[in-house]
Amino acid sequence: MVQISNTTLSALGAFGRRFQGIANNIANVNTDGFKKSRVDLKDNHPAGVEAVITRIETPGFLKPAEDGSPEMRESSTVELEEELVGLIGTKRGYQVNIEVLKRENENIGTVLDLIAG
Repeated sequence: MVQISNTTLSALGAFGRRFQGIANNIANVNTDGFKKSRVDLKDNHPAGVEAVITRIETPGFLKPAEDGSPEMRESSTVELEEELVGLIGTKRGYQVNIEVLKRENENIGTVLDLIAG
């Protein structure tokens, strides 16, 4: 039973880091030259789940500077639509792991009731 809790807590931490990565990307959607990050979840047997953060080095589009100067600036590489889809999946994964912890807690309570009864 402890292994399930450890794995679930590990997954919750990894999903939390994924939330942070998505939030950082969304916050910088209009920051010139910003390179988005991707947070992938990796099986880290037997310890659970690990968040692997990768900076995506794809160049942004060139656009004229907003101050009217002749230089061109690179736009952010964040695509808001992609981030919102990732946010939905991450939210659902977080919710599922919370439910696993709740069920584990109920199971432990049942076992303790059986032992005490």
